[in-house]
Amino acid sequence: MGVHTFEEESTSPVPPAKLFKATVVDGDELTPKLIPAIQSIEIVEGNGGPGTVKKVTAVEDGKTSYVLHKIDAIDEATYTYDYTISGGTGFQEILEKVSFKTKLEAADGGSKIKVSVTFHTKGDAPLPDEVHQDVKQKSQGIFKAIEGYVLSN
Repeated sequence: MGVHTFEEESTSPVPPAKLFKATVVDGDELTPKLIPAIQSIEIVEGNGGPGTVKKVTAVEDGKTSYVLHKIDAIDEATYTYDYTISGGTGFQEILEKVSFKTKLEAADGGSKIKVSVTFHTKGDAPLPDEVHQDVKQKSQGIFKAIEGYVLSN
């Protein structure tokens, strides 16, 4: 298996507690309302804590697909949320899984967001840049939509 890790940092004017609540705690309800391509997010196993598996269904280019989202760790006290995307009809063929480790910290009245993304490719396959960019673009788009919603409400 090929392993490719990318670290990213960004900032938000939204304080960590409010941002965590919107993106993680309320994210399953907000995301389908804010992102037209995402049709639904439903729990298929678990109670919302670590080990919970969600099915995220989306429509892109007129085609319905889904991916499985497993919560690895969630801690509201430290604003950390780790999850893994794997399987489903909307998952890139070259990938076994993609793991995200996210931490929010207070910074200048808002938040600093630290994200580590690890792509696990099948065999020793290299990670095509377009796969990395696609995942990055989609995750940033969801985050920015939720951030915008919080700022306007």
